[in-house]
Amino acid sequence: MNQISSFSYYPKRVVCLTEETTETLYAIGSQDIIVGVSGFCVRPKNVRKEKKTISTYLDAKFDEIIELRPDVVFAWSDLQADICSELIKRGINVICFNHRSIEGIKQMIFQLGLMVGKEKETQEFLSKIEVSILKAREFSLTLSHKPKVYFEEWYDPLISGICWVSEIIELCGGMDIYSENRQYPDAKGRIIKDADEIVEKNPDIILVSWCGKMYKSEKILGRSGWDTISAVRNNQIHEIHSSIILQPGPAALTDGIDEVKRIYTHWKNSLLQ
Repeated sequence: MNQISSFSYYPKRVVCLTEETTETLYAIGSQDIIVGVSGFCVRPKNVRKEKKTISTYLDAKFDEIIELRPDVVFAWSDLQADICSELIKRGINVICFNHRSIEGIKQMIFQLGLMVGKEKETQEFLSKIEVSILKAREFSLTLSHKPKVYFEEWYDPLISGICWVSEIIELCGGMDIYSENRQYPDAKGRIIKDADEIVEKNPDIILVSWCGKMYKSEKILGRSGWDTISAVRNNQIHEIHSSIILQPGPAALTDGIDEVKRIYTHWKNSLLQ
């Protein structure tokens, strides 16, 4: 009996509806199997020049996806459930990840690597990510005390506490003032109904990353009573680009962590002046 190589069963044509699976496949050397990507993909920089854009975040070009003849489409979360449902109805294989934590990100990377036959490369990539996490823990020990941090993921309504960002804030040595919101996978559960509550919590650092929207300082500085917040008074409001913090993938655990560490260093140094 002829033995069939398992290689023949790995997907040869895939579509990625979000950035984290795209970045992971590039990182483990499987970029050649990607035939379509989200228009929000910016990592690596040349990805949208190399691959066909077939979706936004909440909408997809179904006919164009079908024309690409993917073996599988990779998606993320309940936010893309309608897209997944339609693709399944049209006969397309769909795998939808639903992770929202640091551990979940690592699991996604591992599982994705196995699915495309890149176990060794994936293990090597995960080792690099573990080094980034270890360096963040070591960095946290250099802080004499934990800064209180408010991370604003949206401004109207105010939303804060998305799980993996909250974990990164604390991994690097800070204290997320809305860490209790991690339990809510749905953004509606993380809505802050009273902005005065943030004034009372008085964060030392404000991190801002409005998904798909450029930060405008007047939207924060113009809020009633916010001029009394330590972060505002001490010029500790920092925007982090959504591509490195608001996607639950490699970017958050590498460049995202590095950016949070940089901001904490800026805050620490300001205390010495």
